[in-house]
Amino acid sequence: MAASSGPGSSPTPTLPRVVATRLRQGAVIPAHPLALTAARRLDERRQRALTRYYLAAGAGGIAVGVHTTQFAIHDPAVGLYRPVLELCAETLDQTRPASGEGFIRIAGVAGRRRQAVREAELATDLGYHAALVSFIGLGGRSKASLLAQVRAVATVMPVVGFYLQPAVGGRRLPRVFWDRLLDIENLVAIKIAPFNRYETIEVARAVWESGRAADVALYTGNDDHIVFDLLTEFRFGPTAAPVAIVGGLLGQWAMWTRRAAELLEDIHRIRGEAAIPTRLHTLGAQLTDANGAIFDQANAFAGCLSGIHEVLRRQRLLGGRWCLDPLERLSPGQMANIDRVVRAYPHLTDDAFVTAHRDEWMR
Repeated sequence: MAASSGPGSSPTPTLPRVVATRLRQGAVIPAHPLALTAARRLDERRQRALTRYYLAAGAGGIAVGVHTTQFAIHDPAVGLYRPVLELCAETLDQTRPASGEGFIRIAGVAGRRRQAVREAELATDLGYHAALVSFIGLGGRSKASLLAQVRAVATVMPVVGFYLQPAVGGRRLPRVFWDRLLDIENLVAIKIAPFNRYETIEVARAVWESGRAADVALYTGNDDHIVFDLLTEFRFGPTAAPVAIVGGLLGQWAMWTRRAAELLEDIHRIRGEAAIPTRLHTLGAQLTDANGAIFDQANAFAGCLSGIHEVLRRQRLLGGRWCLDPLERLSPGQMANIDRVVRAYPHLTDDAFVTAHRDEWMR
């Protein structure tokens, strides 16, 4: 589906209407992990099982090729970008109607401009709907250069802006960056993940002041503040219509996804009411505590990928915690901290759901 941007111009790639509607309404979008064997090769069976798990758990989309999938897959020498995106796309196609036409398929693209555009072209060919543009490894590039990169990708497919926290490779992006990003016609969403309240509010205000709140969906990537982001209505004037973060594109939602879907449904039902139930405030703090253990906040998030893998390993969805980088591992004390939060908050887990369906996902 495409719309022309003017006489004689190339069509602007746009989202299918049903996908755009679902994106704007808000969905659970897990950041898809990478399943590896002990030899650190792609474990296709478990990779497919994870995709089926997210579908069955009630996710409204999937993001592949993002931080949780491991940025190393973008290295041509690793050679996993195409196989991983193909595997997810094939599994989604085979699992219809569970995925449905409105299921949101997001591909992470990275690298220098030529590589990012090439990855977007591949993702388009494979049936992905939008590109989440990452600036990982581009720390020295100017803001103008980063914006030019997003514009180049946007000529291929709709784009999702990405505010990634510095602790895992992101950078501070000033207000003027978001103003210029919002000038891109087929920017369809922004994932806000700076793990910083001031910067989160700054992006929400930029969207409101741009007048694009109706067509640019805001998604939380703040794994440390999930419930509170989703409950908040951002009001930037006494009579202004509020801006809301409608869903999440999260590494935290790569596990316990059934509970995430139930949580988002609950929040959508009650958001905007005069009084927010105390139970949601309590749950929000518990989820942040659990995320701190799993993402290894105590050690500057050094063990975040291994922590996600450990939870999925315990559910027997992954065979181990292996990452492409052998040095990626749990930090000292992280296992005990994960043990603590699993014992303390069993209502956050979906172990019984996974146990009941794991064999069918592993077929």
